[in-house]
Amino acid sequence: MSFHWFLPTNGDGRHVANVVASAGVGRGALTRPASLDYLGQVARAAEQSGFDAVLTPTGAGCEDAWLTTAALLPLTRTLRFLVAFRPGYLLPTLAAQQAATFQRLSGGRLAINVVTGGDPVEQRAYGDRLPHDERYARTDDFLTTFRGTWDAAPFDHAGPYYDVTGAGFPRLPADRPPVFFGGASPAAERVAARHADVHLAWGEPLDALRERAARVRALAVAQGRDLRFGVRLHVVARDTADEAWDEADRLLAGMDPDAKAAAQRRFAQMESVGQRRMNDLTVGLGTHARAQTVGPNLWAGIGLLREGAGTALVGSHDEVADRIVELQDAGFEHLILSGWPHLEEAYRVGEEVLPRVAARVAA
Repeated sequence: MSFHWFLPTNGDGRHVANVVASAGVGRGALTRPASLDYLGQVARAAEQSGFDAVLTPTGAGCEDAWLTTAALLPLTRTLRFLVAFRPGYLLPTLAAQQAATFQRLSGGRLAINVVTGGDPVEQRAYGDRLPHDERYARTDDFLTTFRGTWDAAPFDHAGPYYDVTGAGFPRLPADRPPVFFGGASPAAERVAARHADVHLAWGEPLDALRERAARVRALAVAQGRDLRFGVRLHVVARDTADEAWDEADRLLAGMDPDAKAAAQRRFAQMESVGQRRMNDLTVGLGTHARAQTVGPNLWAGIGLLREGAGTALVGSHDEVADRIVELQDAGFEHLILSGWPHLEEAYRVGEEVLPRVAARVAA
């Protein structure tokens, strides 16, 4: 299993933060700006604690992922960077050139997370007015061009969105970076089956994850392809279960009611099917963290405020390790984790949870 941590390029602190807008933190401000010094600390903590890579998010509330991760390269040695970006905002040929440069400068430490985008308000703010399914059609054409530029240069392609002749760049590295791709709609799953190396899902009850993986795997097999699967989750792990749930209640108490209400209104307007699935998990939740579980040790309260990945594994170090092994047994080979603050929690999860997972797998 490959473990990834999260790089908080929108800032960090001891409270749940909405990736898009730090103003949505609630009662506690994000007291740690996303400076190069602080992000370097988080990246080094992840590297030292046994994580393979860090995911860098994309969106209006985050620093640019390409520039940030490039600046962190000399501060790390082995850590890989999973760079998220929106395919509608740059040409696939330029993305291939950027990826090639990154691979050369880093010694092959790049993976890319292609994010089609599900918030029409944010998409329009960037100048992108395509509707949901057309955005995925463009992503399909983008990845066809990106992969062709890399694998078959000089590459000619006349698609619905990109038309290139003789595409390709000198000295492209032999290893194309793996493509991580999420999305829960039928349009997204078709693109994943055609192009993804790793298909990502946000944390849901295990049966729902199994069903999604089986469906996408069948689509990939029909394309003559095989792909791997990953899950994006937050983690609240402590020595005992009671301590972990007390910490979850502290995070919950830090969510300002007005900020939660504003977040829920915004989430309801999104076109993302994955976000809708996260929203559905928050319906009818109780007022305390233990009353907001939607599966064994799976807490849905994060999704009351935070966009995107809205669930967390909560429990003792042993309980969290058990849940992770269950995900691995279900066929999920990549796990992208996070916690607040990301610096301290990288050490905690790396030192307490990952060794327990390794011991269970070895046994």
